[in-house]
Order: sequence, then structure tokens, then C-alpha cells
Amino acid sequence: MVSQEQRRRQLAREKFLRQQQRRTQARRKARLRNSVIASVLGVVVIGSVALYTTGVLKDDGKKTNASADTTPSAAPTSKAPDPCAKPAAGSVKKLGWKKEPAMTIDTSAKYSMKLATTCGDIDIALKTAAAPHTVNSFGFLAGKGYFDHTKCHRLTTAQIFVLQCGDPQGTGMGGPGYTLPDENLKDKALKGNTYPAGTVAMANTGKKHTGGSQFFLVYKDTPLPPSYTPFGTVSASGMKVLTKIAAAGSRPADPSTGNTAPNATVVIDRATVTKS
Repeated sequence: MVSQEQRRRQLAREKFLRQQQRRTQARRKARLRNSVIASVLGVVVIGSVALYTTGVLKDDGKKTNASADTTPSAAPTSKAPDPCAKPAAGSVKKLGWKKEPAMTIDTSAKYSMKLATTCGDIDIALKTAAAPHTVNSFGFLAGKGYFDHTKCHRLTTAQIFVLQCGDPQGTGMGGPGYTLPDENLKDKALKGNTYPAGTVAMANTGKKHTGGSQFFLVYKDTPLPPSYTPFGTVSASGMKVLTKIAAAGSRPADPSTGNTAPNATVVIDRATVTKS
């Protein structure tokens, strides 16, 4: 006959085992979630200017983005009429640099960025003091015409709600040849591991200090860990443009990664950064 003490110990052991099982399941879910996030917003930063400028790059990203296979495909939507105009005449410039540009902005001043796109103007107030390296880099790249005539190559419509731009190659693998340090990761706007609608932040490879030129614009509150430099906020009129782009839906773009592209023809005709 089992004594009261033995029964108590048995119940304690069973409770302990249940707790361990729940913790193990929680850790597995966390690892899967982080893997999905890293692959959805991951970019491959080109470190070699020679490869970048000549386009001699045959790697499809599988080696550098091993988690891409776990990226869930956003549910394809029925294709709506393209709400955007035809791109302006011109072509993407093939530019690259080996080092981050020297600091030339006034970190105590206010700066803004305008993305004149085929879908409408997107005005962005930049967080200069909080993300000086990032804002300085965007001022430099915009001044060189780096973003002009580039496509916004990715639109996510499930779990994560962002439009991703800033890659001259339009593949998610392009970059300026240099990387930027992470900044402003303790921004008060990032509450509860959520990037609120209107946030503009840097994409990266999933590792620290790997931002380049690719960035994303959040059109709906999105759960993400604070690992992506938030460096700007979209204006109210710019949010209307983002909403229009998102409403047109997305389509599968790369079967190997599950990435989806916007149905709307989103091209940055010209990007400018100005001091207020």
C-alpha cells in the first residue's frame, strides 16, 4: 500500500516532469519563431565591392541564410489591379564602397527622407540623434543616387507586415559593400517586442551589426525582437501609400526561401535626405 508520503513524492515528481516538458516546448517554439523572423527579414550583405559592382554572384543565398527553408510563405492573395504608376525613366546605378562613409551630418539637427515612389511619396522623419550612423549612411547613399530606380522587392502579409526596400539588385542580396552598427535598439516605441506601424528599420542578416542599405517599412504592428535598428517614422500621408501597396497583396517571388513580392509595382524613382 502506498503511504501518504510516497504519494506526495510521486505527485511532486509528476508535476516536475510536466513543468520540464512545458519548458522544453516553449524553448522549441522560441527557437522556431526566432528562426522565422531572422529568415523573413534577413538579407545577405555583400562584403566584396568587386562582386557587387560586376554582379558576378551566383550564390542563391542558401549558404548564407540557412534558415530560409523554414520561412513560411505568406498566403498569396488574388492579384488586384496595380495601383501604382509606371517607373520614371532611368536605371539603377551599380555602386559600392569598402567602408562606411565618414560622418557628415549634424547629429543635433533634424533630417527627413522622401521616397518618391511609383505609388506615391513616402515621407519619413529620421531619428538622427538616436541612430546617427544609419541616418548618415542614408544621407550619403541618397546623395549618390543609390536608391533611385530600385524596386521594393519584398512584401510580407502574414505574421510580419512590412515592405522591404533598399536593394539595387531587387533580390534581397544586395548591399553597399559596408555594414553599419546596430543603433537605437532600446527605442521606447518598441514595446512588448513589437515594431509599431509607421516604423522604418534596418534589415540585417540576423547577426549583430550587419545592416547595409536594405530597410523595411512597417504598415501594421508587427511582433519582432528589438534586433533591427529603428531609424525613422513614416508620415500619415506616407502610411496611406503603404496601405495602398499592402492592399494590392503579394505573390510568391522565390520558392527556395518562401519570400513574397508586392503585386504593386513599387519603385523608388528618387530618394532624398534633407536637413530641416
